[in-house]
Amino acid sequence: MRLSRRLLVTAALVAALLPDTTLAQKKYDPGASDTTIRIGNTAPYSGPVSAYSAAAQAMAAYFRKINDDGGINGRKIDFVSIDDAYAPPKTVEAVRRLVEHEQVLLIFGMSGTATATAVHKYLNAKQVPQLFIQSGASKWGDPKRFPWTMGWYPDYASEADIYARYIRQQMPDAKVALLYQNDDFGKDYRDGLRHGFGDAAAKTIVAELGYEPSAPSIDSEIAQLKASGANVLVMAAVGRAATQAVRRSAELGWQGMRILISPAINVDVVLRPAGLENARGLISTTFRKDAYQDQWADDPGVKEWRAWMAKYNPDISLANEFYITGYSMAQTMADVLRRAGDDLTRANIMRQAASIDRLALPLLLPGITLNTSASDFYPIQTFRLARFDGERWAVFGDPVGVDVK
Repeated sequence: MRLSRRLLVTAALVAALLPDTTLAQKKYDPGASDTTIRIGNTAPYSGPVSAYSAAAQAMAAYFRKINDDGGINGRKIDFVSIDDAYAPPKTVEAVRRLVEHEQVLLIFGMSGTATATAVHKYLNAKQVPQLFIQSGASKWGDPKRFPWTMGWYPDYASEADIYARYIRQQMPDAKVALLYQNDDFGKDYRDGLRHGFGDAAAKTIVAELGYEPSAPSIDSEIAQLKASGANVLVMAAVGRAATQAVRRSAELGWQGMRILISPAINVDVVLRPAGLENARGLISTTFRKDAYQDQWADDPGVKEWRAWMAKYNPDISLANEFYITGYSMAQTMADVLRRAGDDLTRANIMRQAASIDRLALPLLLPGITLNTSASDFYPIQTFRLARFDGERWAVFGDPVGVDVK
């Protein structure tokens, strides 16, 4: 009996010390293995907003750093990025290739509202995560109807609402003219601006003009908006159109307030081609540190970013803000993958993406963190207002929370 009891005790001890294989079991969906996590992406490496592909290039460089450091939970990142030229039909072709042939685990960091919309229903039907889109369209925060899609930027309608509030405070008798891209992206700003002015919108917004993303010039639209007699110009434009709007409004001697939306505040890509003096006095919003500015030179997170830029992107200007965005977005994706552990199923990836709790990224402004839940797919919901002084964006006022969804 004693020997029997001793054997039972020994067996129990051995069982307690052995790992629980049910808890430690690895789970994989296509694109994941013991050694690799394959991530898909589309970006406009060509076309009218090709400058925006810099964010995807920054993501690729950040994942190279991760791989050089040993990967995530021992797995290397295989980042497969395809040019879609900012053309929705090409996006559809590229994403189908990524999902059905490249067998990626998820789609990450797509650039553009129209392009992401083109594959929105397809990816949700396939139950493939469409994570952290480079777009603030309101539609990306709809977990009930589209539980596999999540944006990253603050949503555009809420940003426009902030501009309306600021205009009301600064210019109670304002007459507003709006230039907007004639698609879901621009219409979110249009609708948010109307929402912000409420019952006074009809008399406050005296002119609205939409432009097509492929339009070679928007000079005539700016001239028409100036002729309306408006003393506030809101430019819901990106890329070449944003550059033209800033330059042309200055050339025409616009004397009132000019507001430029946050996706277009890149100094190197948008403002320098427009002429920095032409951009002086612009109002916008931001949630990131201008990591290339001397005011942040001693910030630990900025020092780390600059060291990364020197090693992985030595020929890129520090003032190219897409390398701040891409770096921060890749850090967000890496956080989700780390927390997913060995359960690299698409369902668990979405669970982790929908449970971000006060994630403080090193290049976000102090007090701004990422937060999500199963019912809240808007990771960033806080801004700072900023004014361009001819060289840099200077933030002012307190952080502004948004929620007009």
